Amino acid sequence: MMAEYPILYGIKTCSTVRKARQWLEEHHISFIFYDYKTQGIISQQIEVWAAQVGWKTLLNRTGMTFRQLSEEQKKNADNEREAIALMVKRPALIKRPILVFHEKVSVGFKPENYAALFDCG
Repeated sequence: MMAEYPILYGIKTCSTVRKARQWLEEHHISFIFYDYKTQGIISQQIEVWAAQVGWKTLLNRTGMTFRQLSEEQKKNADNEREAIALMVKRPALIKRPILVFHEKVSVGFKPENYAALFDCG
C-alpha cells in the first residue's frame, strides 16, 4: 500500500529537517513527520531505504555522533549489517532528512530535488 502523504523522517531539532519541513509547508504539501530519534527505527525500514539509495548514503559519517564512536565501531561501520545495526541503536547516525513519497527515497534536503519529486519546479 502506497502512502497517500509523503513521510519525512528525521530528528525534530535538526536544522536541515526544519528547512525541509518549511519547504514542504511553503509548497502546501501535507506530510507525515516521523522523528526516529524519539520514536525509534527498525532495521527493516533502513534496509528498504538502503535497497534504493545504498546503505553508505544513509550513514552520516560527518556528524558528531559518528565522531564519538569508538575506533572499533567506526571500523565495523564499513560493514552493511553492522552499519545498519548502529543506525538502529543510534538513529542520529542516519543522514537526514529522509523523504519517502510513492516509494521514492530522497536523502538530505535540496530544494531542487524536492521540487522534482513533487513536480512543482
